[in-house]
Amino acid sequence: MRAALGLVVLALAACSPSKLAYGQVKSAMMDAGLSEANSACMAERMTDRLTLGQLQKLKQLKGEKRNLADYVVAVRRVGDAEALKVTATSAALCASGLASEKR
Repeated sequence: MRAALGLVVLALAACSPSKLAYGQVKSAMMDAGLSEANSACMAERMTDRLTLGQLQKLKQLKGEKRNLADYVVAVRRVGDAEALKVTATSAALCASGLASEKR
């Protein structure tokens, strides 16, 4: 039992928190009304650039179907300048196809 628990702890430690959060962030963005493709691209970028606390705040943004511009406006209301910057640049790069995550 202890050996199994130790392996689980080592496996979790090997994964960065951002990679563990990716699925949750992608799902939250889809819940907020973004397409699956944009959610996947943006979640990849955002989980690499934002803290878990910042990502947790953004997970609260639920709503009806939104376009990327509406989502960025919703993030602005969170009041976190860094989260807004990362979200806006991620939205622009993902929408244009310039994000390496989109390729």
